[in-house]
Amino acid sequence: MKRISIISSLVACRWTKRARKRLAVLGLASFCLLSACAPKFDQGEEVVQNKGSKEQEAVIPKYNISDSHYRVVLPFKPSGARGQVVNDLNTRLDVDEFETGLMRLASEQFSPDDYLFQEGQYLDGETVGKWLARKRTNNQLKEEKMKPEDNIGLNPPISDTGTNEQKNKQSPIYLASILEHDYLVKVDNDKVKLGGVAIGLALNSVHYYSTEQGYPREVKIKDDVIEREGKQIAAEVLKRLRNIKGLGSVPITIALYKQAPRSSVTPGHFFAVTHVDEGSSTIDKWEAVNEEYYLFPSDEAEKNHRDDWLKFNNFKSDVEDFFPNYTGIVGKGLYVNDHLQKLTINITIPFYGKMEVIGFTQYVTGLVMEKFPDYITVNVYISSTGQPESLIVRQAKVNEPFVHIYR
Repeated sequence: MKRISIISSLVACRWTKRARKRLAVLGLASFCLLSACAPKFDQGEEVVQNKGSKEQEAVIPKYNISDSHYRVVLPFKPSGARGQVVNDLNTRLDVDEFETGLMRLASEQFSPDDYLFQEGQYLDGETVGKWLARKRTNNQLKEEKMKPEDNIGLNPPISDTGTNEQKNKQSPIYLASILEHDYLVKVDNDKVKLGGVAIGLALNSVHYYSTEQGYPREVKIKDDVIEREGKQIAAEVLKRLRNIKGLGSVPITIALYKQAPRSSVTPGHFFAVTHVDEGSSTIDKWEAVNEEYYLFPSDEAEKNHRDDWLKFNNFKSDVEDFFPNYTGIVGKGLYVNDHLQKLTINITIPFYGKMEVIGFTQYVTGLVMEKFPDYITVNVYISSTGQPESLIVRQAKVNEPFVHIYR
């Protein structure tokens, strides 16, 4: 997609003198950002990666897109369990947050300054599938002709007797997905090795099943049960990881994630994390993770974070007052320790020309800079029916926004 200047659109909108001046400055700043030369991506630094008894050549990119991101070892090696998370979780929102949230928590133990990222290479799809299964009873083992050594499911067995409703209410499925991230560290000028592993365990807040007649049913799982079962499963997962070749002594981070219901418009969140020292096979303590997403506007946001709710509503009102066409504006806020850290806003509007897009984007950029405190990262995605039109990114503690108009 090609970037274009957004400075010429001032003639397309009716603004006051003060607004023209303010938005001209914003447009100039955006133009400078958009027209700046892109960074040159060198091939990178060649290294040798040790994996078991094999040595393979790899490349560490010299350029990192931000301090909060890891450099990824190339060529990219997909996980053996690739696609498993997408199949297991309820919504795309959970898929994205499960992965990025695990990386965010892992960075506390494995700093992006010192570690490189690689998708999990130790848990393959077959292993993850067996771990996510239900434990079988002796009768079920015989009926399914399953080998005892394959009966390693981490979810509780279901009773041999009773209706589907009775059995599922008594034994819901707790563990929904397992995600592995590997973190590499340089040991010499030309070699890297595994420096740590992060494991995410996604847990159901709702268990879905069907009756014998095919009617869908669900069982809501209480938070204290989710936490209890998650920590028990984590202890067993840690023991199993220590028995995998290559993972016997590396530091391991395990994080517990509460998956949102299928009908949710916001993702779930991590609620507990533990960092296990190298060589240890036991979990000594858990740290609470106070993270949660809120939808804007919503009754929950108004009740629990009224100041932020008011800021969003003022922003929404100003957008709707300025632009007469129908606009759909929805926000999603990430709270860490009860403080708004990131706000993602989606604006859908029927545009009738490119200059209209440019003028509207400029106006929204000004509102973002004025309405939201600079300690919040704000991402605004502007789209018309079926396609993206523009993007506004205001990183926390950064004076100038990044603005992109899609051609």
